[in-house]
Amino acid sequence: MSINQDFQEKAINTIRFLSVDGVQTANSGHPGLPMGAAALAFALFTRHLKHNPANPQWVDRDRFVLSGGHGSMLLYSLLHLTGYDLPLEELKNFRQWGSKTPGHPEYGLTPGIETTTGPLGQGFATAVGMAIAEAHLAAVFNQKNQKIVDHYTYAIVTDGDLMEGISGEAASLAGHLKLGKLIYLYDSNKISIEGSTDLAFTDNTQMRFEAYGWHVIKLADGNDVEAIDAAIQTAKADDRPSLIICPTIIGYGLPTLAGSKEAHGAPPGKAERDAAKQAANWPLEPHFYIPEDVLAFYRQALDKGAKAEREWSDKFAAYAANYPDLAGEFSRRMQGQFPSDWDADLPAFPTDMAKGVATRNASGKVLNEFANRLPEVIGGSADLTGSTKTWIDGSPAFQADSPEGRNFHWGVREFAMSAAVNGMNLHGGVIGYGASFVVFSDYARSAIRTAALAHIPSIFVFTHDSIGLGEDGPTHQPVEHLPALRAMPNLYVVRPADANEVTEAWKFALRNRHKPTFFLLSRQNLPVFDRSVCGSAEGLSRGAYVLKDFGESEPSLILMASGSEVGIAWEAAEQLAAEGHSVRVVSFPCWKAFEDQSQDYKNQVLPPHITKRVVVEAAIPMGWERYAGEESRIIAMPGFGASAPFEVLYEQFGISADNVIAKAKELLQ
Repeated sequence: MSINQDFQEKAINTIRFLSVDGVQTANSGHPGLPMGAAALAFALFTRHLKHNPANPQWVDRDRFVLSGGHGSMLLYSLLHLTGYDLPLEELKNFRQWGSKTPGHPEYGLTPGIETTTGPLGQGFATAVGMAIAEAHLAAVFNQKNQKIVDHYTYAIVTDGDLMEGISGEAASLAGHLKLGKLIYLYDSNKISIEGSTDLAFTDNTQMRFEAYGWHVIKLADGNDVEAIDAAIQTAKADDRPSLIICPTIIGYGLPTLAGSKEAHGAPPGKAERDAAKQAANWPLEPHFYIPEDVLAFYRQALDKGAKAEREWSDKFAAYAANYPDLAGEFSRRMQGQFPSDWDADLPAFPTDMAKGVATRNASGKVLNEFANRLPEVIGGSADLTGSTKTWIDGSPAFQADSPEGRNFHWGVREFAMSAAVNGMNLHGGVIGYGASFVVFSDYARSAIRTAALAHIPSIFVFTHDSIGLGEDGPTHQPVEHLPALRAMPNLYVVRPADANEVTEAWKFALRNRHKPTFFLLSRQNLPVFDRSVCGSAEGLSRGAYVLKDFGESEPSLILMASGSEVGIAWEAAEQLAAEGHSVRVVSFPCWKAFEDQSQDYKNQVLPPHITKRVVVEAAIPMGWERYAGEESRIIAMPGFGASAPFEVLYEQFGISADNVIAKAKELLQ
């Protein structure tokens, strides 16, 4: 269908008024971004975006991220118009219970949503991860004259996104990596909730991004579709990530609110909305009006998308004929399937109750074992690879000149790392992980939360999990992090007790492709238990299990611990048993996995009639009451740690076998 200027304006206004009708009907939402950025989205969706609305999961589609997720009605309008399975009724139910159009886009809920956005800056960084995955897969699978991975990652980013520190982290990384297939449209309306961005944000954004190594184009008018189109074409030809600065007017078309902070985050009111429609010669009724010719124009995306996917399928068939092994591997990876024997015959760590093995060291060995079996496993650490033991042997680092590399130098960028890992896993074809020290999970927490909310199967490998790291002191010793992480819905927080539990932890995380997993691993050595006389480490997958019953009769006392402190509980149980007591030791690596089990299983591990229980854990005690019960003792950290050798710290804070024995005897009297 040919298109003239008047029709183009009508098509753009359709986006604007669908959006404002959604916000006004809900009496809630953000009309400013959709009305101001409608021309940007129109240019991208109708002239550049390679997608098939009938198959939102087509592997070689372009990815689009609305980083300013508060402007969600812009995206919902475009998804409906272009033919995704998002009926108009869903737009009418914007922000209502049970709808597929929540206040901010949610991955997995709405067809066509590539990632959950709303916390500003995260969409920016998550899209960087998507571009990384595309570059890596292209380097691994594309052949000289046959490209089966060839798509772009686009985003609309906002003033608020660029104020957030994570965008600086991610932009610096993207520029360093020369992610040339990453193109951002910057909706520069110079308004935030409090007013003009000049109140707090007077950066020279163009110079800042040029300094990051980006290709920057600054337009005169964000409503100039031809200029936007030309800028995207230019960006595609550049081997650097591109930022296209598009000056816009927030709430464009609203007669009294446009360009003001009042247009940002509240319904404009019926009178203001209707006046905007009248000024644009738009019908006041019905609400959610879509001209038939406009709908037909947008729905061309279905035919274009089907054609693009057919052409790609033909290319893939030719590729498969020439490279059958690579084609099979690509299909396996993009479908999220594993080889049948991926977890068979894994080497076990030998018993070592004296010297032991740090679980971070065990993790490094296990990671490499699985990396040999699963080439899609890629990742790295936030400048702590030597400490977190997260280097994949035999592979180079992912760099601009070696995108086939599986190791990442994320730099000191925990937040951007975690969001980028989310993007890598959302893209598909790779299993991405990020690593740091547990105490620095505070920097990454919002991205970890997004992974949990959106059911993104990211793997977070965090070490130095307690006061056991020793002399670095309380600035680096996490005490509140473990219970705080456990409080996060959907996040599997796993703290292995020994090296063989680490193997099971990695198996658990790799199998768990619907939710994120967070490891807490020790710096100090931990005993490796003799599995011939105690419970199998496979019990880790059930969250808690009976490690061993000590004594000749039914236990009268249960000792519970996670990670580093399970060895302490074991030592205490041995001494109590030598004195004639019957004691059960329960290894408790993952609360959430335990909660997933049946009540029968929970009762087997923690029989309700055994009410005398002692918990020992080198963290603040919050939450253990649910398992300890009323007749219990909880040995935990009273506050922050201190700087000293870890053995001294454990003794001084009473996290010791002697203290466990003392507390147990109080209960057994």
